[in-house]
Amino acid sequence: MTQLLSTIQSPADVRRLSRTQLSTLSDELRQFLIESVSKTGGHLSSNLGTVELTVALHHVFNTPHDRIIWDVGHQSYPHKILTGRRDEMAQLRQAGGISGFPKRSESEYDAFGTAHSSTSISAALGMAVVSRNMSIPRQHIAVIGDGAMTAGMAFEALNNAGVTQGINLLVILNDNDMSISPPVGALNKYLTRLMSGSIAKDAHDLGKAVLEQLPSPVMELARKVKGHAKGMLGPATLFEELGFNYSGPIDGHDLDALIPTLENLKKLGGLQFLHVITKKGQGYKLAEADPVLYHGPGKFDPSLGIQAKTGVSKPTFTQVFGEWLCDQAQADERLMGITPAMREGSGLVEFEKRFPTRYFDVGIAEQHAVTFGAGIACEGYKPVVAIYSTFLQRGYDQLIHDVALQNLDVTFALDRAGIVGADGATHAGNYDIAFLRCIPHIVVATPSDENECRLLLNTCYQYPGPASVRYPRGAGVGAEVLKTLEPVALGKGVIKREGQSGVAILAFGTLLHPALAAAEGLDATVVDMRFVKPLDETLLRNLAKTHKAFVTVEEGCIMGGAGSAVTEFFNQSAITCPVLPLGLPDVFIDHGEQQAILSGLGLDKEGMQERIAAWLKTI
Repeated sequence: MTQLLSTIQSPADVRRLSRTQLSTLSDELRQFLIESVSKTGGHLSSNLGTVELTVALHHVFNTPHDRIIWDVGHQSYPHKILTGRRDEMAQLRQAGGISGFPKRSESEYDAFGTAHSSTSISAALGMAVVSRNMSIPRQHIAVIGDGAMTAGMAFEALNNAGVTQGINLLVILNDNDMSISPPVGALNKYLTRLMSGSIAKDAHDLGKAVLEQLPSPVMELARKVKGHAKGMLGPATLFEELGFNYSGPIDGHDLDALIPTLENLKKLGGLQFLHVITKKGQGYKLAEADPVLYHGPGKFDPSLGIQAKTGVSKPTFTQVFGEWLCDQAQADERLMGITPAMREGSGLVEFEKRFPTRYFDVGIAEQHAVTFGAGIACEGYKPVVAIYSTFLQRGYDQLIHDVALQNLDVTFALDRAGIVGADGATHAGNYDIAFLRCIPHIVVATPSDENECRLLLNTCYQYPGPASVRYPRGAGVGAEVLKTLEPVALGKGVIKREGQSGVAILAFGTLLHPALAAAEGLDATVVDMRFVKPLDETLLRNLAKTHKAFVTVEEGCIMGGAGSAVTEFFNQSAITCPVLPLGLPDVFIDHGEQQAILSGLGLDKEGMQERIAAWLKTI
């Protein structure tokens, strides 16, 4: 089924193929993608939608000399397969295997490392300026989706590019009417209107009537340039006003349209903007019908598709949050739910159904999400910003300047805190404890299980200022979740085990459970601290009177984290005792299975026991 694909070792092989062979290659590549991703899990819908575009780009452009930058990188699997990594797809997103995103250290064809949205145009512009200054004849192509175009950074780059002279920059808008969740915002409506406007439709109908009377060669030529005609007859575009020569929209699955268009734009050079229309899940009917479900599936049988799980499974932290949000909204009409384009991932699907006027998907715009919440809080309402830990990094200035500085009542629900597994370093929520606890006014809560997650959400929601609750990806220990909206005492920890060895383990978050298991062999005291900020200073002072050594445990970076907070408190209080911080080391942690990564870092029962026992011998 993949006879031609098996002969492709690099894009140079793609450039030697005829148009007919390119079509065959696309079919084989799509089939290979379905079979491969079904065995490893990974992003599927987006990659099926960019098969022909990827083939056309590597056929027309001289990669890696010419630079192709895939925005986000969800759609880069066909690119990886055509650039010498076909066999490595069997280890995609697994420990020791290739990344699910473009990665400069992985291949010379990965011109820029991506995984977060809307960076491609900025990076391509930077590269284009260097090529100009060094007089290197080179093409620079940024492939960005319509979802990623909702972010301000993309327009900042377009604005800058529009006044940058003497560069070759081609921006390809991969318009599939989707981001991860369904599309939102005025830009999406604009693009839809551009594609379906009456001018274009009238021109299409008139042209078809005339051309049907002409010989077939003329009709074939018209078919190939149909996309251009539609673009030319449509209204003046925003992108032309920004200084780009706009082409399109054209069919992103039609090689006979893509290849000549790309060849023409390559010859023209300068600032070019190509609008291509693709379909997520193209060629696999199940993914076409539900591109959200097939956005990032686990392993599945391609002949059956993704099957609903049977039996009773433990709720994920995301589900616990989603249920809490609906319950709290039912009790308090001031609650507003905000997500930056992660409705499914952050657990807001049911909330949107039940409270549509209080649900806001602001698109891939994390900075705006935070300040939008601040504005809501100014008027006495209570925004809850549901955001991945790694994405809150993108709104950090707004968190400080617009929320904390004004001490506004905004609650942040930080999903995917800590190790995230297959998505790797780009999505790891390793830094939120460190970057949050240094900000005045803010509360930082670290629930240890599903029920604690709900209790601390209650507490932070009722706190009259900025507050955050961080919780990991996936399920916890299966704790029963009490349907209460009552808070716990702010800044108070709970002793979970009384030990006699004089060692106290202070656990921040879900690593409480392996810490409890490790404490059995050490006869250590174990505390569920619950809060990094405010710390339970009274409890720490009392423990210091009866314990000779402390160990802090957190699924976050050691540098500046919860362990640092404890050490700072002891130093400021003139309490002299050794502290061993256990957490994530000062490296970017690569992809792999979550529990295997934690075990490799010594953050499971056995690892904690060994590290603590070895440390105690040194003090």
